[in-house]
Amino acid sequence: MRIETERLFLREYTMDDFDALYEIVSDAETMQHYPAPFDEEKTKGWIRWNLDNYEKYGFGLWAIVLKETGAFIGDCGISIQNIDGEMLPEIGYHVHKKYWRKGFAKEAARAVRDWVFENTNYDIVYSYMKYTNVGSYSTAIANGMIKVKEYADPKNTISYAYAITRIEWEYIKQQ
Repeated sequence: MRIETERLFLREYTMDDFDALYEIVSDAETMQHYPAPFDEEKTKGWIRWNLDNYEKYGFGLWAIVLKETGAFIGDCGISIQNIDGEMLPEIGYHVHKKYWRKGFAKEAARAVRDWVFENTNYDIVYSYMKYTNVGSYSTAIANGMIKVKEYADPKNTISYAYAITRIEWEYIKQQ
């Protein structure tokens, strides 16, 4: 599996991605909207979880790689997440902080959004995040999602859920 954009390509994880991923998810600033940064075992588990998702669903979060340099800069993809008690398809992303505010999360998430509607039967796809995660919900909005829910969440205190329907996506693609 490979998704290409103007500046990026997304590919399936391998265990060889551990060091690059660990640099991202063990960083306190990057993970400030999570309960805690990941340790080595949780990072390995994250890769294994995605490898399992590829087998189970045919998708997961994929490594984001800069075309220009081949650098691993984060992950983006789709997984099935518990959003206010419902198991729903969700686009998630993590980008190394030295690549923030360059549009990489938006570019990767947009490509994943398109992939979802072109390759699955889902009629709606979500992104959810802690209410304090302005970067994450700004990325969702930039990709045509609208806020559909705000709910109490023991993990995040309050979570926001954004979504886009297949019909909304088709309208955007026609513009």
